[in-house]
Amino acid sequence: MPDDKTISVMVVLHLSKSSVGELLVNRLQKFTSFKCKIPIHEEPLRAGHIYLAMPDHHLMVKENKILLGRGPLENRYRPSIDALFRSAAVAFGSRVIGIILTGMLEDGASGMYAIRNCGGVCIVQDPEEAKYPDMPQAVLNVVKPEFAVPVSEMGQAIKKSIAMAANRKKGKIPPEIVKEAEIAERVNIGIEQVEDLGNLSKISCPDCGGSLWEMNDNGFTRYRCHVGHAFSENGLIGSMEVSAESTLWIALRMLEERKNLLKQLADREKKRGKRNLATTYLDRSRELEAHAQKLKEILFAVARDPR
Repeated sequence: MPDDKTISVMVVLHLSKSSVGELLVNRLQKFTSFKCKIPIHEEPLRAGHIYLAMPDHHLMVKENKILLGRGPLENRYRPSIDALFRSAAVAFGSRVIGIILTGMLEDGASGMYAIRNCGGVCIVQDPEEAKYPDMPQAVLNVVKPEFAVPVSEMGQAIKKSIAMAANRKKGKIPPEIVKEAEIAERVNIGIEQVEDLGNLSKISCPDCGGSLWEMNDNGFTRYRCHVGHAFSENGLIGSMEVSAESTLWIALRMLEERKNLLKQLADREKKRGKRNLATTYLDRSRELEAHAQKLKEILFAVARDPR
C-alpha cells in the first residue's frame, strides 16, 4: 500500500467472536509504517492509521469520529462491511475508497453500492485470483468498479484512487443511505424507518421473527427488518437454514422427552394393574418414537448435505 499518511484505513474482517484482534494488529504492524490499532469508541479518526474492527462490534465512522456498536447483524455478521461502507459514504462521500477482497457470500456489495452512489471510488480483487470469489463477484454484479485487479496491482490502484478521490467534489448523499447508516448506529430503529426503504415482503426475519422489507440495489436484492437485521438473498437462505435446523433439534428434544415420560407413565400404570391405560400410554410413546425417527432422518440428511 502506498506510504501516504494523508489517508486513514479501516478494515473489517469476518472473525469469530472469540478472536483476539491485538494479535492481528501486531502482525500487521511489522509490514507497514502506518500506526495499526484496535479503535476506541468515539476516538478521532486520524490520518496515517490503520484501524481493525473489534470482533463482534460494528466499525463505523461519523463526523471524523470512530463508532463501535453492537447493533443488529448484517448478513449474519458483526462487524459488517456494509455497515462500515455506508457510514463512510455518508461521512465522506466522494473521498471514500472502498476495497473488497476475497470472501464468501455477499457482505460488502450493498455497502459498495452506497459508496458509488455517494461518489466514491470502488476497488475489488479480481475474482479469478481470489481464493473465495463470492464477495468481489457480488460487487461486480452491482457496480462497475474503477479497478478490478489482482492483489499484486492493488497498491498502484489505491495510489491512483487517492488522487481521483482528492479531486472529486462531495455531492448530495441519498437520504436512504443516511437512514440505513443510522439504523446500524441504532439511532433510528422502527417500522417507520424501514417501510420507505423497500416493499414489505412475505418473508419473516429468521433472527427475530419480524417482517422483512425487500430492497433492490441495481438488481442486487436484499432484505431488512424493522429491528435492523439485514440480509442478501443468499445470506437470508443461510440464516433460514440455521434457524430451521435449530427448530428441528428443539422439536426432536421435545418428542424424546414426551416419549420417555409416556413410557414412565405406562410402567407406573402397569404396576398398578391398569393394563389398558398402560397400553394407551405405551402406544402413544411408540407413535412419538416413530415421529422422532423421521425427524432424525431429516436432520442427519441435512448434516450430510455438503452445502
